[in-house]
Amino acid sequence: MTDYETGPGTRWDAEQDDGRKLYRNEWKYVISAADAELLRMRLSPHLRMDSHAAGGGYEIRSLYFDDYKNSAYEQKLMGVFERKKWRIRIYDYSDAKIALERKKKRGNYIYKESVDLSREEFDRILSGDFAFLLKRDETLCSEFYLECVTKLLRPKVIVDYYRTPLILKEGTVRITFDKEVCAAVGGYDIFDKNLPKFSVQNQDEVVLEVKFTEFLPQLIKELLPTPDQSLVAFSKYCACFERAHHLTDPTAGISKTYIGWRY
Repeated sequence: MTDYETGPGTRWDAEQDDGRKLYRNEWKYVISAADAELLRMRLSPHLRMDSHAAGGGYEIRSLYFDDYKNSAYEQKLMGVFERKKWRIRIYDYSDAKIALERKKKRGNYIYKESVDLSREEFDRILSGDFAFLLKRDETLCSEFYLECVTKLLRPKVIVDYYRTPLILKEGTVRITFDKEVCAAVGGYDIFDKNLPKFSVQNQDEVVLEVKFTEFLPQLIKELLPTPDQSLVAFSKYCACFERAHHLTDPTAGISKTYIGWRY
């Protein structure tokens, strides 16, 4: 199924009634923790907390995949207009929901497709057994299989962060505050809470993401960061990839040592 995340369980449809793909706007800012708290308080009367955010938020852990050329990483660095990333995502280290996702990006517009996996299916992918994907009905599974066997798509890095999500039904607006962005290293078992972590952002920084489909209400737009807090091209995947694999020339996207699949 093709849809948009509204939390660990519920999702918004990402296709129009006629089947056309519906890309969403995505704006990113890096702001201070103080500004983030002030903005959250200003938005709270107009947006509601995601019902899955018990206690004010939840942990997100994503295992990102890339091919033997690290194309997703390098295309992000080069600013390629249209690109994609594959990942497997869980929430709060639980296997209650395991999602295989492909995120397509076109400038500031995104389109995400997702299918659910079982714990056994995740383990099979991690062991290099992809054949079962062809038996799934979803096209996304067969396309993931194709990239795994033809482009050698393999796990690259685990990305962890804590998210506070606010949502508004009108315009399908979703505003999230992400902090404690870290690269988890030492393995690719996303259910292992004890993996060592390396932070990729300052403790006083928060990644603010604004996503909406049809429109962004004027009231919300006026509450967002001012023009002097400009949009940024921050990529959690690239930042964690560099932190985990010690790229010595991140500007050019060149690694001095080949990083292969560790399984």
